[in-house]
Amino acid sequence: MSVISLKPELRQEIRLLPQLLQSIEILQMNSQELLEHLGRLTEENPVLEQDDASSLYSSYEELRRQASWLDGGVRGATFRHDEGEFYPEQGAADRETESLTGFLCDQLERKRLPKPLLALSKYMVELLDEDGRLDEEDLEDLRRLKIPETLLAQALELVQSLEPAGVGARSLSECLVLQLRRQGTASAAALGIAERFLTELGRKRYGPILRELGISPEELRRAEREISALEPHPGRAFAPEERAVYVRPDVFVMEQEGELKVVLNDFYLPKLSINSYYARLLKDSDEKETKDYLREKLQQARWVLNSLDRRGSTLRRCAEAVLEAQRPFFAGKTGELLPLSLSALSDEMELHPSTISRAVRDKYLQCRQGTYPLRYFFSRAVGIQGPSRQAVKQKLLLLVKDENPRRPLSDQRLCELLAENGVQVARRTVAKYRMELGIASSSARKR
Repeated sequence: MSVISLKPELRQEIRLLPQLLQSIEILQMNSQELLEHLGRLTEENPVLEQDDASSLYSSYEELRRQASWLDGGVRGATFRHDEGEFYPEQGAADRETESLTGFLCDQLERKRLPKPLLALSKYMVELLDEDGRLDEEDLEDLRRLKIPETLLAQALELVQSLEPAGVGARSLSECLVLQLRRQGTASAAALGIAERFLTELGRKRYGPILRELGISPEELRRAEREISALEPHPGRAFAPEERAVYVRPDVFVMEQEGELKVVLNDFYLPKLSINSYYARLLKDSDEKETKDYLREKLQQARWVLNSLDRRGSTLRRCAEAVLEAQRPFFAGKTGELLPLSLSALSDEMELHPSTISRAVRDKYLQCRQGTYPLRYFFSRAVGIQGPSRQAVKQKLLLLVKDENPRRPLSDQRLCELLAENGVQVARRTVAKYRMELGIASSSARKR
């Protein structure tokens, strides 16, 4: 016989209200997405109205007089600037290709997963780059959040099990191995080469492969054909067709009154306010249906305005922290960045790393040196107290640029030259950075 009993229990829960979700959504929107979103809101909500923005145009022109390099755009759609004329980008609204993130999240939704696992898996999916690759640095940031290692491993395995095969890999080798294992018919030789000998295969150094794996030349040729049929960029099918990309900066770093300052590029956004007529109608109307409708729309309008204020405040704080951390770069004293991570910035700003990540995602910063993604300024240190990865890549570029084309520098020699400059990195790290920079191997560079 079952006994039904009532037991009082105290527990804490985090509930994401629609208003909070809207605030998070607005925070991570880039300039073009935000412009389109506000346009839709003003069409749907009569309480929101756009005011005359002529004062914004004059403020922007005043900034341009202070800095001739500044080009943030204040009209219409995304643009390029040429002799004072603005040209809207064509085709941005016509893109119908489903995103990789959306495709993967849809698969996760269908699996009926526990909420913590689903949330973590979706967050991992958002961290994937356009090739479907997962950066090891992002996983380290998740570990710093004290997420259980078993849950992290479970979420990673789940993401790597999704279609297309190879997504969620942390390296090219892992990407190919995931695809081979998914096939179920891959040879042991192909798996062994993909796991350990991709570099030798790319250089056609077959001797070490044959010796280490103990296979015949014919087996090696079959394995090479298997590997060449794989897709090294599983996210490529979801990428839009390559075309000229016109970027509107979200933030400027410029010198004002002899000091470097952050200026938000809000000049392109419509100036929103509460329509006074509908606000009076809410007070004066005696019809319950009308009052309920206007009350709902007024609440939505206030949440939108508050979300815009929070977005601007968070973005400004992030940009100011980046300016402070990378001041030598913005001052023109060096082209190399100092080490900076999202987790370090979140500790300094007392914000959650996911908030920082959303705030800088797809945002751009323009300064005298050029226009950069905000994420460009987050570069981890090599080693415990070494220079940033961007700084090492800069040194690597200079070494390759000054090399003798008849006797190009090998990865081992580049490693030794970097060590002479006080940068201790492994040869495989040099090879990784070289490939990320699009620099061919020494044999391919020889002239």
